[in-house]
This record gives sequence, structure tokens and C-alpha cells, in this order.
Amino acid sequence: MSLSVFYRGTKVKFSFALSRRRILSLAGLAAFGVLAVTKPWVHQGLDPDSARAKITEEKLALAAQEQAVLELKNETEKKLTAMTIYLGEMQSQLRRLDALGQRLASVADLDNGEFAFDEPLVEVMGGPEASIIDAPKVDGRDVIDQIEGMLGELSSKQKQLALLESVMMSHHISAESYIAGRPIESGWLSSQYGIRKDPFNSRPAMHKGLDFASLEEGAGVYATGAGVVTWAGERSGYGKLIEIDHGGGLKTRYGHSKELLVKEGDVVTRGQQIALIGSTGRSTGPHVHYEVLRNNRQIDPYKYVYRSAD
Repeated sequence: MSLSVFYRGTKVKFSFALSRRRILSLAGLAAFGVLAVTKPWVHQGLDPDSARAKITEEKLALAAQEQAVLELKNETEKKLTAMTIYLGEMQSQLRRLDALGQRLASVADLDNGEFAFDEPLVEVMGGPEASIIDAPKVDGRDVIDQIEGMLGELSSKQKQLALLESVMMSHHISAESYIAGRPIESGWLSSQYGIRKDPFNSRPAMHKGLDFASLEEGAGVYATGAGVVTWAGERSGYGKLIEIDHGGGLKTRYGHSKELLVKEGDVVTRGQQIALIGSTGRSTGPHVHYEVLRNNRQIDPYKYVYRSAD
């Protein structure tokens, strides 16, 4: 490559050679000079000092996060250990329910306080004291599996005890469904079962129950046996009537009440007050019209009224 220069009318000619490597080196030096002058990283927010500060800040944040995660892990492990201990206590309670269920299956009257679950279970324990941090590591999945198993077992025990309760209640109702006694506490038998003179037209008529009169309107009417209320309301001739199904085809009726104290579907026990004596319906004064039905046919209640309730 040659270069000619004119100096005071005199032409001076220079000649020099540039290889490819020298051209690339000169281009690199030129680019570096431009970058040094313009400093583009300053305009783009990429100052080295700022970048180093940003990196340091991020490292500190990551370290803080790592510490928080570690603390959370340790706290979670402690809680899992505590939950495992609690699951053991619940298992003891389940064993107690098992023993209770077995006892209930063999007896019908429980009066030894076995149902006092509000009292803590007393257990015999021993061994050297140790810090909770010495407890073995507990896996969260294992604890969840134990909890799910415990819930399933509790559900099963509840169903078993509910069934056992139902059986015991059935036995209790069966014993009390034995019909006996009068439907009032004080008063007198004012009309027998059978043919009598109708009090309204004086003609002979069949009286299908017993009438118990009372001087006190509003006195109590009582169930003579345990059972389920199948009617509680107005019925022609009876006024306000209650009908109780005692099972085994037996029912009792209590008519002419002033007020009813039970409703259809209620379960009542022998001796429970179910109404107030009145004179509603076809009645001449305060009394209870009492009927006993076997297979939906009225029978003479007399033998039921005057037999022992034991």
C-alpha cells in the first residue's frame, strides 16, 4: 500500500504494507478507544460498582431465605414429633373405647363412670427424661398416613358404638314398652270398657276404652308404656288425641286432652307426661279417654291398668 503527500509543491511518496492480522488489531484498538470514551455501560445502568453491589444484595437475600427455610424445617420437625406423641395418646383412647365396647356388649346398665371422657386417661409411665430434640426424625408423609388411619379407625369405632347404643336402647324400650298403670296420677275410673248408655243420646253404645275423670283440668296425662308417638292432634270424637305405638302390635290412645306436650315421631318413656287433662271433642267434662289396641283393634285396657309395672 502506498501513500503520496505533497509538501510545498513537492510530491513525497510513502509505501508500507498492512497484513490481515494488523488490520484486525488496529480495528480492535479503535473499538476499545471508542468504548473507553463513550462508556456505554454507564448509560445502560451497568456500572461495575452497581453490579457488584446488586450481586452482594442478592447473595444476602438468598442467605436470609436459606436461614428462614432451615428454621421452618426445624420447627416443622418439632411439630411433627409432637403430633406423633399426640397420635400415641389418641391410640390409647381408642384402646379404651375398645375395652368399653366389649364391656357394653356384656352388660346393659353401666354406672362405673366409664363414659367420663372429660377426665384424662391415667397411664403408668417411666424412663429417663430426654429433650424433644433427641427424638428421632419424623417423616411428614408417615404422620399424615397415621392421621388418616386414625380417622378411619375413629369412624369405625363411632359406628360400632352407635350400633351398640341402638341395640341397648332397643332392649331398654322393649323392657319399658310393657304397658301398665293408669294414665293419670289422681282421679277415678268414671266409665268402663263395653256396652254403656251414650251420654249424649242415652242409647246403648260400645265404649272402647276407659274414662279416668279428674277434678283438676290441666293435670298431667302420662304414657303407660314406652314407644313412638304415631298421632298427636285432633281426631273426630277424641278431641286432642295422642297415640303411642309400643311395638309388638300394641298401641295406646289418650283422648280429650286440653294440650298436647309431644308430637308425632317423638320417643316417649313410661311415666312421661305427654298431655294435659281436658274436655275437648265429644266429652262431658275433664277426663282422659284411654284405649289399648292390639293389631289396631281396641281391647279391654282394664288388665293393663291394674297390673304391676315391674
